[in-house]
Amino acid sequence: MHTVKEAALITGLTEHAVRFYTDKGLVPSVQRNGNNIRLFDEESINWLHGVKCLKQSGMPIEVIKKYVDLCLEGDSTIPQRSALMMEHKEAALVKLEEAKRHVAHLEQKTALYQAILEHRSPDTANPVNWDKIQHMHADVFYSPSVLKA
Repeated sequence: MHTVKEAALITGLTEHAVRFYTDKGLVPSVQRNGNNIRLFDEESINWLHGVKCLKQSGMPIEVIKKYVDLCLEGDSTIPQRSALMMEHKEAALVKLEEAKRHVAHLEQKTALYQAILEHRSPDTANPVNWDKIQHMHADVFYSPSVLKA
């Protein structure tokens, strides 16, 4: 049996996270001794690893709790658990595509800064300079009449 501290070391979670997850009912096999101290067996450690993985994938605690509850109901819930994972996977893929767009934007910005540092381009990234360079990028600046509105 492992203490909270040991469970945290084994799983790579913080002690706070281990306590939080057990308090939320995400580790159904956790036991308590006569002094009400949490004790973790190998099954409890497995639950913690699973919760950590789901949380790191972006799954909300409420959904993880639903998943845990379905697991505890048995094999009859496999279709619901599968659907839950598929839904989460689809949401994660949407976030991945969004992250790829963010990275592409950052790559453009870093390329621009490299060009600025190498004196191949003026500093068009700084709003302080936009009045000086507006003629260069008229297509991306609002007209004065739009700015006043």
